[in-house]
Amino acid sequence: MAKSIRSKWKRKMRAEKRKKNAPKELARLQSILKTNSDVLMDEVKEIATVIPAEKVTEKKDQDEGSKMDMDTKRNKKTLLDEHGQYPVWLNPRQRKKLKAKRAKGKNKPKVPKGLAW
Repeated sequence: MAKSIRSKWKRKMRAEKRKKNAPKELARLQSILKTNSDVLMDEVKEIATVIPAEKVTEKKDQDEGSKMDMDTKRNKKTLLDEHGQYPVWLNPRQRKKLKAKRAKGKNKPKVPKGLAW
């Protein structure tokens, strides 16, 4: 769903409206924080720590470099794990196709028993 021309247009217009209204909303929020004497910025700074965006992206990049340890070892070619099970996301048609491909490699020409005339 949500791929029609109408929905795409509506999504585009909502995004442009957000861009247009962003400065007004920001100004309104800043004015509210300035006039409201109940909230002291010093108290907020003690509760929450502010981290620059560069440090957050650096940490994310470092985490992506490390591989996740998985309990099961899976063959990339056949997609079978050590117990001979396919992954849950693999649909039955694909399973059947992979099974046929494995069976095709096992079939060897049969040599007849006895003497061949």
